[in-house]
Amino acid sequence: MAKLAQIVYRPLGLASGLAAGALSGMLFKQVWKRVADEGDAPDALQSEYTFGQVLLAAAIQGLIFSVVKAAVDRGGAVAFQKITGSWPGR
Repeated sequence: MAKLAQIVYRPLGLASGLAAGALSGMLFKQVWKRVADEGDAPDALQSEYTFGQVLLAAAIQGLIFSVVKAAVDRGGAVAFQKITGSWPGR
């Protein structure tokens, strides 16, 4: 049953991962607007930003992405278990 749960959950996990990526991107843009008072975060190849600014933006973006992805993955797994009675992971 556990193997079947993993197979059934795979497309759901993929879809939730894509949603988590989109959500974290929107959230990062809002956070960056408040932190830096700018519309767009610096890109690593934009020379008008300092090394520190680029690294700060990347760190904030990575943190937000990781937290949102973990929350969505865990929430999806818990919901899947409640519906099917099987945990989708290992």
